[in-house]
Amino acid sequence: MAVFLALGLNLKPGEIPSPFINKPAPVFSAPKLNAPEEKLTPTDLKGKVWLFNVWASWCVSCRAEHPVLNQLAQQHAAVIVGLNYKDAPNDAKNWLDTLGNPYNVSIMDQDGRIGIDYGVYGVPETFVIDKKGRIRHKHTGPVTAEDVQQTFLPLIAKLQAEP
Repeated sequence: MAVFLALGLNLKPGEIPSPFINKPAPVFSAPKLNAPEEKLTPTDLKGKVWLFNVWASWCVSCRAEHPVLNQLAQQHAAVIVGLNYKDAPNDAKNWLDTLGNPYNVSIMDQDGRIGIDYGVYGVPETFVIDKKGRIRHKHTGPVTAEDVQQTFLPLIAKLQAEP
């Protein structure tokens, strides 16, 4: 039992394996939070490295990671797309107005179908998607400043350098 406890203590909860790594990102067409009459699809992002951050105004951990995302957005390293998950649009808009908006665009997933297609366990989760539309990394839980420096920025730089 001590061996299993020791192994468990060394696990990194943000690194839950995903069957989607190096596979095309699931396709969606979702309304934009600030312009619901407009839709966003992964095809709109082809040729760009982008982060897909799953968040909600009711999510305590999302609030914890939000300042980190705001700082990351200021670096303009990649496009940041927010997936507002199972949330009321007005609550989401108020949350972003109050805490700042790190997203180039945020889309709505009120019924959770997009989250299901991406294998989301809960919020927050963040995916790194390359220029060809493949998922290259999945981070479960809040993104920390350490995660940005040690994982996200090096991976983004590598993917930006790819043709």
